[in-house]
Amino acid sequence: MRMALDLAQAAADTGEVPVGAVVVDEASGTVIARGGNGPIGAHDPTAHAEIVALRAAAGTLGNYRLTGLTLYVTLEPCTMCAGAISHARIGRVVWGADDPKGGAVIHGARVFDQATCHWRPRVQGGVLAAEGAGLLRDFFRSRRAGTAVVAER
Repeated sequence: MRMALDLAQAAADTGEVPVGAVVVDEASGTVIARGGNGPIGAHDPTAHAEIVALRAAAGTLGNYRLTGLTLYVTLEPCTMCAGAISHARIGRVVWGADDPKGGAVIHGARVFDQATCHWRPRVQGGVLAAEGAGLLRDFFRSRRAGTAVVAER
């Protein structure tokens, strides 16, 4: 999760919402892929940290099925990311801060609880939650104050 927090800070430094994600093979402890939020810089509304990390992991492994891997992310995944996690068959999702407005695991759509969800990972929230929430709070506070960094376009 510390690595994911570093990626979140790097995203914030470029004007992106500070969210970071890391895919790990728990059996070996190997980091398979990393991702930071990048919709603004990539001009891609799907470039959430989780999606970036899942794409990189699939490329690294040469397989879109990511069974047996754990995704660490600094913020509870949204509906889009939860759907991608299910399709990739990630074994476990661990997040930091809950997202009462946009989250879709324990808030909102609760994607993994739906009868139509074909794959349900094990889930755990609240890991280093205060640090992830602090990054988000500081980012949006500075943005409202007009002092946020703007991503290169």
